[in-house]
Amino acid sequence: MSRTVLAIDIGSTKICAIIAEIADDNSIAITGAGTCKAQGLKKGSITNIELASRSIKTALNDAKRVSGSEVKTAIVSISGAYTKSLNSSGIVNIQNKEVSFKEIERVMQTSLYNANIPNEYEILHALPYNFKADDQDYIEDPLGMNASRLEVDTHIITTQKSNLNNLRKAVRGAGVEIENIVLTGYASSIATLNDDEKELGVAVIDMGGNTSNIIIHSGNSIRYNDFLGVGSNHVTSDLSMALHTPLNIADSVKFNYGSLLSHSNDLIELPIIGDENTTHEVSLEVVHNVIYARVEETLMILAQFIENSGLKDKIGAGVVLTGGFSQMEGIRELAVATFGSVPVRLAKPKEMNGLFDNLRSPEYSSAIGLVMYAASPYTQYEIDVNKRVRHSNEVLSEHTSINLIDEPEMTTPILNNIDKKERIIAFPLKKEKKEDEAGMFNKFWSWATQLF
Repeated sequence: MSRTVLAIDIGSTKICAIIAEIADDNSIAITGAGTCKAQGLKKGSITNIELASRSIKTALNDAKRVSGSEVKTAIVSISGAYTKSLNSSGIVNIQNKEVSFKEIERVMQTSLYNANIPNEYEILHALPYNFKADDQDYIEDPLGMNASRLEVDTHIITTQKSNLNNLRKAVRGAGVEIENIVLTGYASSIATLNDDEKELGVAVIDMGGNTSNIIIHSGNSIRYNDFLGVGSNHVTSDLSMALHTPLNIADSVKFNYGSLLSHSNDLIELPIIGDENTTHEVSLEVVHNVIYARVEETLMILAQFIENSGLKDKIGAGVVLTGGFSQMEGIRELAVATFGSVPVRLAKPKEMNGLFDNLRSPEYSSAIGLVMYAASPYTQYEIDVNKRVRHSNEVLSEHTSINLIDEPEMTTPILNNIDKKERIIAFPLKKEKKEDEAGMFNKFWSWATQLF
């Protein structure tokens, strides 16, 4: 039986909502999509919950109108801003000498327990990148293997609890509940990478309007992630200041004349900021120099991130650029020169049924990645934001129980992707406790009246 999923990509410049049908074989058919200019967000984080909710609701209503489906839960992206990452390890003994899923789950939870995660941070993803059974290293999947000891190295991505709670409130204000949260860079990698690139190791950079998210994939798992608060809107700001022209005019100059390959000495006439009735002439060479300086600086910082990761020698497949900023003419050639002659590829989202033409653009990579993440796990094993262990062979059965996302004062359950008719929901037991207390009081009163 097919299921309906809703993915909401919350970017710094736009909100994108996609509704899709996922069949039993995990094939995806997109049925509706809606986009809206982002409000109440800055550098990928929510700064005004009411405005953000309004933007999300507008995109969501557009998607529902096209799809004709009513969806109450969503899988949502979260920016790499305010995230912290760390590596941890765990080790467990195996009693019956055969590795079962229970042992894999136990060793992953042990690695989380051993990690020094601050109290104000919440786990987004815990991604194992190396299993070791006894003395055998770099095991792809230890399930079913004979061993007396199992070890794991895990890459853990965390974010501030306040950041997560603000995101949940904004999405809830739009009329839906969050069932899962995925890092933007992780979602973009799902939508753009092929198996060879994952195996060889690759750096994925999602270059958006106000942010650039980078993740390094090596050995079929994420090994590193980072965030840079710079995007294509900074090019617009630079042009506005350098050319003394309004932001909207600078933005159109960027789109019409923004190229990193060639420049000319032709002159264009632009209005002056503060006095738009007066114009002045500007050389296209100045436009080229301003854009080139900003893009080169951005790529150099991202190259430094790769250098600092210590994984530069493990990205045999090079660098994959995606996101709206990656569409600038000549950015691939400049990236090749900046990243030290490693292969550089410009990536669009993978093709799927019902993919609208406008969604084929690189700026929708993370939104498409969210839909694909909802269809099936994209790492061998993972602990998600719900603290649930996902694995590549899992099947969402009709008897799967569902836990709530931990959040204070939360009364509405967060549901996993299971058909509505078959959902079994684990509600808090507060009501039962109150009933027990009431029963105790009644017994006491009955005893007291009999006594006196």
